[in-house]
Order: sequence, then structure tokens, then C-alpha cells
Amino acid sequence: MRLSVVTFMRPGTEVRDRPLDRIVDYARRIEKSGFPGILVTDSLGRDHPTLDPLVALGVLAAATQRVELGTAVLQVSLRNPIELAHRVMSVQAFSGGRLRLGVGSGSTRADFDLLGADFDQRFRTLMSSLETMRRAWRGEPISSGTLSPWPGCEGGPPVLLGAWRNPRWIAYAAKQCQGWIASGLYSSWEDLENGMRLYREAGGTNAVLANVVVDLSARPEPGSLAERAKVSLVCLPEEARQRLKRIEQIGFDEVLMVSPASALDELERVRDFL
Repeated sequence: MRLSVVTFMRPGTEVRDRPLDRIVDYARRIEKSGFPGILVTDSLGRDHPTLDPLVALGVLAAATQRVELGTAVLQVSLRNPIELAHRVMSVQAFSGGRLRLGVGSGSTRADFDLLGADFDQRFRTLMSSLETMRRAWRGEPISSGTLSPWPGCEGGPPVLLGAWRNPRWIAYAAKQCQGWIASGLYSSWEDLENGMRLYREAGGTNAVLANVVVDLSARPEPGSLAERAKVSLVCLPEEARQRLKRIEQIGFDEVLMVSPASALDELERVRDFL
């Protein structure tokens, strides 16, 4: 089971904090430490400052050399699919093919309200948008024109679908995508076990558990994601070891860990549990 790192790309505590320096430094430390992947999240209407995930991945592509880059997960239903396909292809080209695209319909109405997008139709929009993006990456005619693929990017990057518990979307991830992404924030242990059974029965071969919060002091801030996460490593080390083993026994191929304090030493310690 692989262990990779997710960063939420939150602002620093100082007004003059330079996000470019901080994010690049963290990414380089992750790569130097030997973690196989760095992934970023996607949000824009949550009452706190955020950065565009594809812009951030473009920066990380230039700052790193070997580590895989990805999204967990990109809210496809909020964007124009052809424009999004072009931006994704740009990151794929800049990274030398290191991009893995985790996608989802979006689960927070505030993001849709901010852009005037239809929250209730988000699943239908996701399916049609993914088909349009795949056609664009293949260089097929779309509407009245064609998005010519950048050399080496034909077909687009591997696409992994985020689905918390809906059998239809988990089966779609198995049959139509290159992976399934479950959530440590929103999925219970029972959800993970049932989802894995559905995914494997449908022929899925790449199961990823995202946003597994790590805090080995077991002292999350009240109301924080660490406190609210359903499946996490917010516990003392021995308990974290047992939980990680349970995740592996359920059958996940990769875990995407996140440290709210960007404490890389804690993530390294968890990796050593395996």
C-alpha cells in the first residue's frame, strides 16, 4: 500500500507570507523524503482563501522532478469542460506526464452558488463533461472545432473518480476510470468496506483513500476537519498503526495523508508503520 501526501494549500499565519515559497518548499521536502505523490484539493466558496488547484500543480510541476502530482478531487461540474481539458493537458505537459486527475461532481453547494452553477444537476454534468474532455484529449471534433492535443498528452492523464458511497459511481470508477477515490473525511469504516466490495466486484484495480488526517498527538482543534473526520489517524501512534493496518486489510492500494500543520515528520512516522 502506497502512502502519498495531500496539501490543502491554506494561507500562512503572516499577512506577508509568500505562498509560492512555502508550497514549493513543502513539495520539495515531500519529494526528497521519498513519498510517491503530492495531491491538492479544490474549493473556492468555503469562507476561507484558496488557490486554484491546476495553477498550483503547474508550480509544483516546475519545482519537482519525480513525484507524481494530482487532484483529490477536482470539481469538474463547476467548469467548462473544453477549457478545463486544455488546462489539465497543460499541467500534464509541464509535469512530463506525472499528472493523475482525481475528479468529482462536487459536494458543497456554496461552491456552486458562487459560480451560479446547478448543484442539483452536478452528477449529470460530471458525466457529460468527462466524455467531452476525453474526446478533446483524443483530438476529436467538439462543437465547431477541435482541441489539438499537445504532443505526448494524447488521451489525457489517468482519471480517478471520487465517490463516497453511491454504488453507481463506484462501478463507473471501476469500469470507466483508472481508479476510485474514497474519502476519509466523509466515509465511515462501513462505507469503505462496502465500497471496496462493490469496486472489486466491478473489476476495479486501483482503490485510493483520500484526505486521511494525521495528528499523532490526538489533540485536534475543536470544530476542525481533524476532529470531524470519520476515518482518520488523529490518535496516538499505536492506535494509528492499527487503523492503518485496517485500511490496508480493507484493500486500499494507496492512502493520501494530510497533516493540518504540514508536519512532514509525522507523515514519515506513519509511513514507517508499514
